[in-house]
Amino acid sequence: MARAARKAEATEVAPAAEKELLLKYYRDMLLIRRFEEKAGQMYGMGLIGGFCHLYIGQEAVVVGVQAALEPGDRVITSYRDHGHMLATGMSARGVLAELTGRIGGYSKGKGGSMHMFSREKQFFGGHGIVGAQVPLGTGLAFAQKYDGTDRVTCCYFGDGSANQGQVYESFNMAELWKLPVIYIIENNQYAMGTSVKRSSAQAEFYRRGESFNLPGRPVDGMDVLAVRAAADEAVAHCRAGKGPMILEMKTYRYRGHSMSDPQKYRAKDEVQRMRAEHDPIDQIRRRILEGGAATEDALKEIDKEVRAVVTDAADFAQESPEPDPSELWTDVYIEA
Repeated sequence: MARAARKAEATEVAPAAEKELLLKYYRDMLLIRRFEEKAGQMYGMGLIGGFCHLYIGQEAVVVGVQAALEPGDRVITSYRDHGHMLATGMSARGVLAELTGRIGGYSKGKGGSMHMFSREKQFFGGHGIVGAQVPLGTGLAFAQKYDGTDRVTCCYFGDGSANQGQVYESFNMAELWKLPVIYIIENNQYAMGTSVKRSSAQAEFYRRGESFNLPGRPVDGMDVLAVRAAADEAVAHCRAGKGPMILEMKTYRYRGHSMSDPQKYRAKDEVQRMRAEHDPIDQIRRRILEGGAATEDALKEIDKEVRAVVTDAADFAQESPEPDPSELWTDVYIEA
């Protein structure tokens, strides 16, 4: 009787836990989407200067991967980084304040869109140099192995960065030393503005490590559940001491490479078709409604809550003062 009761309880708990996960993924992706929409709006108002690269359309990648990680695991990425920051738990207030160059930002207003960090959340940037984060991420993984932990590093980069020479030096070193690093290639198909079909002789990026015996997997980067499953496999591979792995996330960005991109290299109906047929948030939303995890009204309430978070972050960013000129001389060196 007791065993039967436990079995019945487990049957009830599992679907409930699954529903909670679906709602968490939905909220996390929606937060990134609404945040980036607000960032684009504020850029157009002149409140954000410099470069600004939005993550709209790619939300399932970082949310799915982050769901597979544990405290102590590390993340490093490129300049399209706002979504990664939010997914690691960095506050919307701090991220948007940094975008607007205010003292309340994660880099005290000195880094802007492309250079934010949080040691607390194990987020090591945001890097503006194409592909530079790949050897840095490999070094983070080396430190984890050197310290004798079972932690992993997730190193994100795009299809454009995948053609940089330093990437392959990193692949070789990581596989040679069996470093616990997951190389996540966010293939949004256009790099800065050139189709991968025109710029890459080998467009199956998950195979880019074959000459180093580095395993890779292609993943539907528009499906957060597919991403989570692939990330679980890669994390287990690394934690077991088997070395690095490549995950090619086949994804798509709806906006331009940056806010100044006129997007003349692709047709508008292509973007509209991707939105209509493959949007990552719409996909998880349908799963939630069809599976009875939440009602339409409950999802509207989540959207309302997310919008409130973003509005609060925008207010905080504009109210936070600009850094004092003396900040130019802080955080330049660290005493070791």
